Amino acid sequence: MPKPALLSIELTSPQSVNGRRAAFQSLWLLVRMQHAHDAGAGVVRLADLRGEVSDASTLRMVVSRAFRDFKAWNIEVGWGEDTQREPRFLNAERRSQGPFWLPAAEAKRVRVLVQGRAATAAEVASFLGLRSRKAQATGSPPPDAVHLQDAAFWKQLVASQQAARQGRLMAPVAGGNGSGNGSALESIRLAGTLAATDFQRALVTLNEAMLWRRLGDNEQARRRLQTLKKQRLAHHVAGNDYLGAMECIVSAWCAYTARDLPLAQSLLSGMAEDAARGLVLRHHPDVRFEWCNLWALVCRSRALALSAEDKPASAALAEESLRRFGEALAAAFESHSFDAAQHVAANMGMAAWLFDRVGLSDLPALAHDGKADTTRRAVQWIAFSEWLCGHTDGQGRSAWNAIYLMRIARGHCRPEKQPTLAQFRAQKPLDPAAISKLAGPLADAFDATNWPARWVDVAQARLADHQAGRRRYPGLQHCSLLFEHAWYAAHAGDLKAAEQSLDLLREALPQLVPSDRAYFTESWNDALPAELVLEAKPPRRPAARRAKSTP
Repeated sequence: MPKPALLSIELTSPQSVNGRRAAFQSLWLLVRMQHAHDAGAGVVRLADLRGEVSDASTLRMVVSRAFRDFKAWNIEVGWGEDTQREPRFLNAERRSQGPFWLPAAEAKRVRVLVQGRAATAAEVASFLGLRSRKAQATGSPPPDAVHLQDAAFWKQLVASQQAARQGRLMAPVAGGNGSGNGSALESIRLAGTLAATDFQRALVTLNEAMLWRRLGDNEQARRRLQTLKKQRLAHHVAGNDYLGAMECIVSAWCAYTARDLPLAQSLLSGMAEDAARGLVLRHHPDVRFEWCNLWALVCRSRALALSAEDKPASAALAEESLRRFGEALAAAFESHSFDAAQHVAANMGMAAWLFDRVGLSDLPALAHDGKADTTRRAVQWIAFSEWLCGHTDGQGRSAWNAIYLMRIARGHCRPEKQPTLAQFRAQKPLDPAAISKLAGPLADAFDATNWPARWVDVAQARLADHQAGRRRYPGLQHCSLLFEHAWYAAHAGDLKAAEQSLDLLREALPQLVPSDRAYFTESWNDALPAELVLEAKPPRRPAARRAKSTP
């Protein structure tokens, strides 16, 4: 059917298209797309329809009816992020997801009228329920201009980031107070419904990817990163260089989580060598922190893996790891982020202890310390991390500090492999009081509320928080807490409690990557008493022994 030259839309009631009565919702969506095209925003998203012509329960039906009307009006409408595609080639099954847009040729055909004359910008805005702005009378506002209603979006984004820092990734805090007691994932999705610009929508996608990565779901994280890439490529998004740099870093984190160290390092190297992203890396302290901290972790893992077969290469990687941790710490304080600083301080302390364990205590950064001093230095860095947690309202406490200290405490023992129960219980791990003494001037970080007098109680308190939903620890942290609780419960003679934690650990192991599962399987078989191993029946050890992993 040949298309008429013009499509006349009458806004006054009863609304009509080319003189024929038209459904209000369908007409509203068409006018909204025409307005977006004229304003340079390009697309209309599902969130724009909610509260104006539909609610969430009827949205799909409204969209379906609108496209039937568009066909009757003989106008082509597109959907999806790529506004350059021809609508006739788009997948109709994904149409209800939006966003919606008018091709340029179709937009030229639309005339919006009020009582037969051309509608003014203020009249169109009034019909659509948009605020009339002075800028609309003289020209189109930039698509990423800041408007007062954006405050609701930024408030929700902050709520999500605060929830993530407090460990509320998926589950809300039981008995939480205030307006920010939802989970980080819930909050960021709500922020998505409030996003009004391409940059805000891309920022939501980035934060979702970061949350899924922290939750250990690399598949979901990578899906969100693909969406972010499409958002950045489809439009000239404000902050595009920052978004591209963070997209690269989160991709590298996914590779590191999967223990694909070459890929993680390749992504980080490529980012540093890229002209635009390298500039962001040099001048944006948050990005520099993320890059340096992750690069240091990759170097730490590679150094530990090579320590038995190539000592010079291992030592060089260990030196670089400690240097990059130092740069990450400086970047964290440059951006005034105590939360970032506490993470890298803990990583630095554990790295120093692990390097000493594999015979790298003669590194220049550690050479002035004796073995006891290396342990003291490691404990003090972790104590500093915990002290920083206490100075960020105490809600950002990480399970890693407790896990690292419990590993250091039992690492003080030199047990036989697969000890008997008597041999196992004869071991003398450092108790919390001894660790506190090693912390020296930072001992006040270990308050009695969060640090009971026995390690088994330290682990149990954190597991209880996880079980009750007060915090939600990702898979690797949860498994680490279960193993430490089992070890210290067995050492205290409570084999029943140890067996219960080992049973839960066995159920949780399949969610981890193979190298992390291997770490727990080897630790289970080698470090726990034979009686307990036989009783709890751990996962069978892989036939081919893997390089030892240290999650």
